[in-house]
Amino acid sequence: MAKYIPYDYNQTAMVVINFQDQIQAGTFEHAVHYLVDNKLNLSCFDDTFKNDDNGRPAYDPAILLKIILFAYSKGITSSREIEWCCRTNIIFKALSCDSMTHFSTIAGFVSGYPESIESVFEQVLLVCHEQGLLGNELFAIDGCKLPSDAAKTWSGTHKELQNKRTKLKRLIRHHMDKHQTLDTLESDESLQKQRIKQSIDTLNKAADKIERFLANNEPRKGKGKRQTEVKSNITDNESAKMTTSKGTIQGYNGVATVDKKHQIVVDAQAFGAGPEQQTLKPVIERLKQRFSDLTISDNIFDTGIILTADTGFSDEANMKYLHDENINGYIPDNQFRIRDPKFANQKKKYPRPSRATGKYIPTIPASEFNFDPVTLSCKCPAGKTLKLCGIRKDAQGRDKAHFVGRLKHCKGCKLTDKCMKNPQAVNRYNGVGRQVTFSLNKKPNYTDWMKHRVDSDKGKQIYSHRMSVVEPVFGNISSNKNLRRFSLRTNVKVNAQWKLFCLIQNIEKIAHYGKLAA
Repeated sequence: MAKYIPYDYNQTAMVVINFQDQIQAGTFEHAVHYLVDNKLNLSCFDDTFKNDDNGRPAYDPAILLKIILFAYSKGITSSREIEWCCRTNIIFKALSCDSMTHFSTIAGFVSGYPESIESVFEQVLLVCHEQGLLGNELFAIDGCKLPSDAAKTWSGTHKELQNKRTKLKRLIRHHMDKHQTLDTLESDESLQKQRIKQSIDTLNKAADKIERFLANNEPRKGKGKRQTEVKSNITDNESAKMTTSKGTIQGYNGVATVDKKHQIVVDAQAFGAGPEQQTLKPVIERLKQRFSDLTISDNIFDTGIILTADTGFSDEANMKYLHDENINGYIPDNQFRIRDPKFANQKKKYPRPSRATGKYIPTIPASEFNFDPVTLSCKCPAGKTLKLCGIRKDAQGRDKAHFVGRLKHCKGCKLTDKCMKNPQAVNRYNGVGRQVTFSLNKKPNYTDWMKHRVDSDKGKQIYSHRMSVVEPVFGNISSNKNLRRFSLRTNVKVNAQWKLFCLIQNIEKIAHYGKLAA
């Protein structure tokens, strides 16, 4: 029988390890280690410490920054898990010089130094510029909506929150009556009484939480012209309810501006608002300021650099801003595919299924309706007169006449199958029939100016680069780095966490294409 050297996985061995040897050239950890030690000035962290003469020595920010960036690059965001890695993983031990950092220290570093993290982001961006990784030819802007550490069930207007509080108090009274009823019974129901008491305590805490919020916070107002109230959130009132392709979330929109040459993130900001139109101007202004502070360019857009963004950033105010500031921007409206002859058969080739029936239902377009702008009247293809509901302004500032058909006319109409989106459910409707909208103002505006730019052959060629520039960055951050949700609250802290992940994107590019790679 063959003989083998015995081995035992449970044995303990003393191993001599050189930490510097564990940080191999060409890896992400080597790039982080080199940049922090040789390129970055971390004195911006020193102002918060007052332990020059007294007090316990603090962990070096260089150590904390290294292990946090490396942990985030591996998809580890939990401070407790990062602490465990520092005790067990050899790479973490090498980066931290075997510092046994407590998880509270790690969590406090991420959330407590937003301005310093901004300074580190700009310094790394300057390194990218010095190593020729910025093309400054085309910038692509886009947003990535992610949930935050707040539940959407605690969202609502102040009136909705008041109604929620009233329902909670009604439930409390119900449980108290039930508890009193059990008290009158001679049988021993101690376990059931205990559960009822726990329910009452839980409901009281929820009602008190709403009460404190309503007493200390004013209603949130939107940034539109009407200044209508938007939903507040008791847990994190700076976050917002957002509609995404995966449903409605309570979170933040991480907006990134990416340079085309090597997909370097030149700006990263998190916004607690769903609509992206209101984020374009702050992003552009911050870009101007950042490039001026880094002495790269007094006004980066005076060089003719191209700026692209998707349709979510398009509205009349933004187009006017781009025109007045002489920014070479290409931001299409949501109808630009319809105007493109190449996409003429797009709907037939890839029909959108109906939610109710699971199959595509053709609809008679509004152009088939007989609209008279002089008398402000409208008749459907069947000859029925529609009701004028009012004149409203759209996102481009144009007046729109909104007409609604009577449901009794639509139910018995022979064109229902072609006119209604869901004709099978017409008989169950309790509201109105077909709705159409017509534009009243045909004067040229700034949106038309942008339409002309985007619809040109040059504009189509330029805009075709947008997706290939910015979307891979979001794919890397969300899939490879496992950023599925923000783990912090308030806009300042979430903004710092978003910058850290975009910082990782830039450091990886330095490691792959910069002088470190050479």
